[in-house]
Amino acid sequence: MNKKKDNNISSFENDLKSLQKILEDIEKDDLSLEMMIKKYQEGVEISKKCQKTLQEAEQKIKEITK
Repeated sequence: MNKKKDNNISSFENDLKSLQKILEDIEKDDLSLEMMIKKYQEGVEISKKCQKTLQEAEQKIKEITK
């Protein structure tokens, strides 16, 4: 695998870990409403990035299997 692919996989995995941490933080219920909203917004942004990465991977798989 080349470095770009390794970085994409690593970045995706790190983003998933970040999403998990955000979820855990929100579920603790000890954050202020303002901080919960900030964490939620951050989670939505990371989620969109992950969805884009998955869509790109799906497209590559479709191209390979043609």
